[in-house]
Amino acid sequence: MASPTVAANAYASLAKIMDASGGLGRPGESNGPSFGAVLKDVVNGVLEAGKKSDAQTVAMAQGKANVMDVVTAVAETDVAVSTLVSVRDRVIQSYEDIMKMPI
Repeated sequence: MASPTVAANAYASLAKIMDASGGLGRPGESNGPSFGAVLKDVVNGVLEAGKKSDAQTVAMAQGKANVMDVVTAVAETDVAVSTLVSVRDRVIQSYEDIMKMPI
């Protein structure tokens, strides 16, 4: 289960992306980062969360980290991966819906 801190960080990240892109804008306007750039940033964030989780686990095995730090890092990684999978599933579903549209 996600902690309030993890949820707050996710909302803060979304707010940064929206501020950087200037909001949603009008259709046809390209006033922000491309979808590919945003996707790349999100995947890199998930990878960084996984690396942090791995580093915390190794540090705990060496006796240098607190159990709560490891649990928090693993929970953040779980939330990040779950979010990424949900977005992937929605993108695939949207693509399939578009392909079913009559021309």
